[in-house]
Amino acid sequence: MGLMPERRLEGQLALVTGATAGIGFGVARRLIAEGADVVVTGRRSDMLARARRELGEHCLTVQGDASSMEDLDRLMGRIAALGRPLDVIVANAGGGGDRPLAEMDEDTYDRVMDLNVKSAYFTVRKALPLLRDGARVVLLSSISGSNGDPGHSVYNASKAAVRSLARTFTAELRERRIRVNAASPGPTMSEGFAAFVGGQEAIDRITSMVPVGHIASIDETAAAIVFLAAEDSAYVAGAELVIDGGMSQI
Repeated sequence: MGLMPERRLEGQLALVTGATAGIGFGVARRLIAEGADVVVTGRRSDMLARARRELGEHCLTVQGDASSMEDLDRLMGRIAALGRPLDVIVANAGGGGDRPLAEMDEDTYDRVMDLNVKSAYFTVRKALPLLRDGARVVLLSSISGSNGDPGHSVYNASKAAVRSLARTFTAELRERRIRVNAASPGPTMSEGFAAFVGGQEAIDRITSMVPVGHIASIDETAAAIVFLAAEDSAYVAGAELVIDGGMSQI
């Protein structure tokens, strides 16, 4: 693991939704390296079992869909049974599967909004009784929430909504000193990234657009997210941390 951890979260309890692969798994791994115990969620039992094996004894896995109220209630019950307050939430669960405007249907619209907005909103809502005063919440947005990439209107809008939630949640939770921020990654070299973008030629084209000269690794993206989850960011609230190597700034 690059960017060596500093045990900034020793003895703390964190929840990471959608953390069986990709950025979510990288965040869970980083939180554990920083000293936290981490509750990891995901929809697939086989992926959860793999995450449990790889993350080790400081990981508790709970199967469920973060956009399902029943599953979220069950998750919060499991966390409450630990007898410890939550120090950190990273609401990472989400997904795409968008369509162009002329081909959009209601089911696809609802699914994308549920995966990205409803899941983040109600993860925080259901966790409120478990969060300690002064806790930190990180909502996973995306640089897609700030651009007009054609063919992805619903996904882009959902990520813009997530970024907006960070502002309003911070205002609503100020009396409890709970800081809520949005993390907005750009392209990240996760599992299946090459296939998703269309192969090496597409990777080379995207890389040429990144001022730092490479596409982010999962560790690089996770380190930035964990910064928001740690006290190093104590004076950062309601903000958006863009993690794209400057890609969206030039």
